[in-house]
Amino acid sequence: MAVTPVRKTAGKRPPSDSKVHLLHADRLFFDERLHRTAQILVGNVQFSHDGVLMYCDSALYYEASNSFDAFGHVRMNQGDTLLLDSDILYYNGLDQLARARYDVVLKHGTMTIFTDSLDYDRLYDLGYFFEGGRILDHDNELTSDWGEYCPATHESVFNYNVRLVNPAPPATPETVLISDTLHYNTQTAIAHIVGPSNIENGENHIYSELGYYDTHNKHSHLLDRSILTNNGKRLVGDSVVWNDDVAIAEAFGNVIYTDVVNKNMFTGEYCYYEDSTGYVMATDSAVAIDYSQSDTMYAHADTFKVFTYNIDTDSTYRVMHAYYHMRVFRRDLQAVCDSMIYDTRDSILIMYRDPILWQGGQQQLGEEIQIFFNDSTIDSVQVLRQALSVEKIDDVHYNQVSGHEMHSYFHDGEVYLTTSQGNVFVNYYPFDEDSIMVELNHTETSLLKMFLNDRKVDHIWMPAATGIMYPIPLIPPDALYLQNFAWFDYVRPRDRFDIFEWRPKKAGLELKESVRHSAPKQKLSDIRKQRGIETDTPPEAPKATENSENSEATENSENNDNPETSDNPETSE
Repeated sequence: MAVTPVRKTAGKRPPSDSKVHLLHADRLFFDERLHRTAQILVGNVQFSHDGVLMYCDSALYYEASNSFDAFGHVRMNQGDTLLLDSDILYYNGLDQLARARYDVVLKHGTMTIFTDSLDYDRLYDLGYFFEGGRILDHDNELTSDWGEYCPATHESVFNYNVRLVNPAPPATPETVLISDTLHYNTQTAIAHIVGPSNIENGENHIYSELGYYDTHNKHSHLLDRSILTNNGKRLVGDSVVWNDDVAIAEAFGNVIYTDVVNKNMFTGEYCYYEDSTGYVMATDSAVAIDYSQSDTMYAHADTFKVFTYNIDTDSTYRVMHAYYHMRVFRRDLQAVCDSMIYDTRDSILIMYRDPILWQGGQQQLGEEIQIFFNDSTIDSVQVLRQALSVEKIDDVHYNQVSGHEMHSYFHDGEVYLTTSQGNVFVNYYPFDEDSIMVELNHTETSLLKMFLNDRKVDHIWMPAATGIMYPIPLIPPDALYLQNFAWFDYVRPRDRFDIFEWRPKKAGLELKESVRHSAPKQKLSDIRKQRGIETDTPPEAPKATENSENSEATENSENNDNPETSDNPETSE
C-alpha cells in the first residue's frame, strides 16, 4: 500500500502587538474607486514600527491589518547598521515581515546584497533572496540562486550555483570557489564548505566537500578526503591545509601524493608541499612508489624529501633524500640502507651506511652503493669500499667475491660484466656439463673481470693471481667462506608490505666504515722533546772560533749566501 507523505504545517507566528505608525505624508486621502480598504499616501511618506523607520514616495496604508505597501525610492532603516533599499516594499506589521522587490539593496556592516526579490523577517532577524542574488563583502563577491543572511550573527547560507570570487570585480580574480551549498560569515570573511565544492587558485585546483576557506588570510582547511591538484600533481588526505599566499599545502591522514608527469607517488600520514619551489616532504609511514617502469618499485623510510632546482626552466632537476631505515622492494631488486639520495641530473641513486642490494640470488654490500639509471632502467652498479658480492648456490655453498670496489654493468636489465679491484678475494664453484659442482676455486688477485651471459659466468679474466682448488669432498671448513663473508637474507624485504618492518643486522655484523688516516703533522714541540730540549725558547747559536770547524762552516755559509760580502776583499781576509 502506497503511503502519501504528509507535509507538516509551519507553526503559527506570534503576532506583534505594536502598531505601525504613519509619521508623515504630503497628501493623505481615501478613494474607494482606487482602493476599497487602503488610505492613499503621496509624497515623502514615513512610517515607523518597533524602532524601524521606513520611507517611500507613495504608499497604500492598511490601518486595520497594521500593514502597508510602499512604492518608489523605498528605504528601511533598522538602527544604524541595517539599511534596505528597493522600488517596492510590502510590509506586514503583525507578522513583522518585509518583502522588498526590484532593485533591492540590503546593507549591513561591510556586506551588501543586490537582488530583485528579498524577504526580511524581523521576528527571526533573517533576510533571504530566492531569485538570484549578488553579495559584496570585504574583497569578496558571492553569487547564488538562493541565499539567507542573519544580521545578528553575520552568518549567510547560499544554495544553488554558488560562486565566490576573491578579489571582487573589477579586479582580476585570484581565487574562485564554486559550490552548491556554502556558509559565509561576513564578520570573519570565512566561507564554510558543506557540499561538493571546487576552488580555483591560479594553476591550483581544490575539490572538497567539507571544510573552510579564510578569504581574508587566503587559507583553507579541508576535510573528508579533499583533493589538491596542480600541473599533474595530486595531493589527497583526510584533511588538507592550503595557503594561497605562499602556495603551501599540508595533508594529514592517509595521504596520497601523485606526480603523473614523473610517474611516482608518496603515501603516508603526513605530506608537505611547496608549489613555488617544488619542495615535497613525506613522513610517518611514508612510502615512495615509482611506476615509471614496467615493474613498480616501493620504498619506505622515516622521511622523504624532494628538492627541485631551476624550477620553471629547461634545466629543472630534482634531488630526493630518504632517511632513516630505508627499505626497497621491486620484484627483481630489493635493498636496505640507512639513507639514500637520488639525483635526476645524473640519474644516480646513492645508498649510504650499511647498504645491501639483492638481485635474484645475488647479494651485494659495501660502505656505499651507487646505482646509475638510463631511461629508468639500471645501467650500472658500483659498490665502494669493503665490497662483497655473494651468490647463493645452496645453504652451504656460496660464490663470493670481495674487494675494495665492485662495478656491475647492465644491458636491457641484465648484467653482462662485473669487475672487482683492490685486494680481490674469490671463492668460486664451477660446474661441469652435467651441472654438477666440481670444486672450490679460491683466488687472490688485484683485478677481476667476470663476463656473464644469461646470468651465468661465461669467462673470467685477471692478471697474475695466486690460488688453490679444493675438490668438493676435501674443502676445509675454514675455506668455505671468505673472511668478511655475510649472508643477510633475514634482512631482505620479502614483498611490498614487508618494507615497513625494519630488521637490523645481528649485533656485531654492522659494517665499520674504513677510514684512510692521513700522515701526522710534525710539531716543533715534539721535535724538541725528541732531541731532549726542555725549554720552549730556541738555544743560542754557538760562538765562532778561528780554529773551529763550526766557525769555518758558518763563515763559508754566510759568504755563500751573501754575494755582496763574498766580493768584499776586506771581509774575505
